[in-house]
Amino acid sequence: MKARARLTSVVLTVLCGALGLMSSTQTWLHVRLTGAAAHDLTVTGAAAIPVLAPLSLAVLALGAALSIVGRALRYLFGAIALGIGVVQLVLSARVGFGHPISAVARTVTDATGIAGDDAVSGLVDTITGTAWPLVAVAVWAVLCAVAVFVLATAAHWGSSGRKYRTDAAPSAAAGPVDAIDSWDDLSRGEDPTADRDPR
Repeated sequence: MKARARLTSVVLTVLCGALGLMSSTQTWLHVRLTGAAAHDLTVTGAAAIPVLAPLSLAVLALGAALSIVGRALRYLFGAIALGIGVVQLVLSARVGFGHPISAVARTVTDATGIAGDDAVSGLVDTITGTAWPLVAVAVWAVLCAVAVFVLATAAHWGSSGRKYRTDAAPSAAAGPVDAIDSWDDLSRGEDPTADRDPR
């Protein structure tokens, strides 16, 4: 159960990050301009929500790190994932259901050279959405649920593998201590010359 909770949390967190990153490259909105500038524009997720891609990458990193960190960092990473999930959920829902001018302003400005929400609003005839904002809403809702699951179960995951621990003392039977072992002692705050046989 402990291993399954960890594996489920890691896999779902990484999957949410990957889907969020993929959605940032897809078309979220179609814009129809009026007047002399009349033509159609497409708005990607990254253009509609500038933080979509970087926060998705952060979720990917959090998911990978959850597989090796100790208990305290599990709680910290779970809280960060929950915060990211809530922010992304709100932003994605706003774009998906509201189609605000601010979500298309950057793309319209790049195409026409006209800036400012009021000026851009005067150019826009219609804004229609695709399914991608709704996919993103579902992804971030899942991330929020996973983050809550992490916070609820992190204490029962068990410790990470020994190779990831920095507090494990070297075995006395490991043979003579070399320069690398001495550096390891120093990184743990220990005196590498203490209790050493002077032979």
